[in-house]
Amino acid sequence: MHVRRSAFTLIELLVVIAIIGVLIALLLPAVQSAREAARRAQCLNNLKQLGIALHTYHDANGTFPLGRTIPSNTSYSAIARILPFVEQTTVADALNFDHAWSDAANQTGSTTNLQLLLCPSDTAEIPAGWGGTNYRGNEGNSVVMWHGQSDTGNVNAGLPAPNGLFFSSVGIKAADVRDGLSQTAAFSEHILGDFDNTRATRDADTFWPQTYPANADEAVQLCRTMDWRDLQYQRVSDVGAPWTYGYHSTTSYWHSGPPNSVSCMFPPSRIMTVANSRHPGGVNVGMADGSVKFVKDTVNLETWRALGSRNGGEIISADAF
Repeated sequence: MHVRRSAFTLIELLVVIAIIGVLIALLLPAVQSAREAARRAQCLNNLKQLGIALHTYHDANGTFPLGRTIPSNTSYSAIARILPFVEQTTVADALNFDHAWSDAANQTGSTTNLQLLLCPSDTAEIPAGWGGTNYRGNEGNSVVMWHGQSDTGNVNAGLPAPNGLFFSSVGIKAADVRDGLSQTAAFSEHILGDFDNTRATRDADTFWPQTYPANADEAVQLCRTMDWRDLQYQRVSDVGAPWTYGYHSTTSYWHSGPPNSVSCMFPPSRIMTVANSRHPGGVNVGMADGSVKFVKDTVNLETWRALGSRNGGEIISADAF
């Protein structure tokens, strides 16, 4: 007697493998999307905590913290100043604000990486000896790096005063935010740099078009038409570190250019560091009232600039984002 054995034919096996491959192809984007949603939620939570700390600092000191100061080697970031209010007292106690941020006495604090300051969507490797941050304070919608007393060369004397929540040597009070705390950005994101000036990375680096804009619109245009791949325009790659340092390439951003566009600097004393992120389609923003929101890349530029202004009198509709 012959026993008949059942088995798959080669064709059937190939069909099953093909079906499994199709299912995996369909499932993988969903899994990746779910993971990114979780990372974005964690990023929003970090911004939420920074927003709460900002108001606790204001309650204790009567103003929001300085964004930076001059001279630059003693310039501390707003983030460094609010650390005690986000349960980071140990790290905050390691900082001595009477010394330069780069002083050996502050090395421990400046080289510490805090999960609160890092967005999980940005997987860039931070070099040893650098404490990184993905979060930055809003300096407004102008292109001024220095203004008034801090503009020692008077190159920005004819430009409007900075109108964000943070600036050099200027402590902003909640009452100064005449547009409303819920209508004004406090913090947003910027990805970490590649720390390598021998290569250009569009979103990570800050570029120098070697031109000099008269206003924000011209800055956007000059930055857009520059070929950022050309290394002659490469300027700063040490971006986002250390978080203690109050400076345009580390802890500040401007609403002059749209989110996820190219960041450019125009020495002397003009700047357009934009908000950007690894989140598909936009950036997270922490508002001055402590709320958080996701703003799409397609946001109208005037709306984005209005979000960066604390006293422009703009009205932002609820469906603007």
